Amino acid sequence: ALSLATLPPSFAAIGSGAWIGLGYVSLFSMLIGFVFWYRGLAQGGIAAVGQLQLLQPFFGLALAASLLHEQVSPMMVVVTLGVVACVFGAKKFAR
Repeated sequence: ALSLATLPPSFAAIGSGAWIGLGYVSLFSMLIGFVFWYRGLAQGGIAAVGQLQLLQPFFGLALAASLLHEQVSPMMVVVTLGVVACVFGAKKFAR
């Protein structure tokens, strides 16, 4: 409902930057990302590789701090380390 409320009157009103952004997200984040993700799942097994996705907050914080110079609070680091500990614990007990 919200997307219909913010829909522009014409697609011609949408700028080229928005279309390029949509194309980038569609091609790289989704299509190419899923190709590599599913290839990794096939090679390493769903149980082993699937848990690596839980490390995504750690990499997200690291990239945000290093590339975008975002402020990372100590609580964010504590929670991220908790996630990392849970992933390693789950991998240890999965064997």
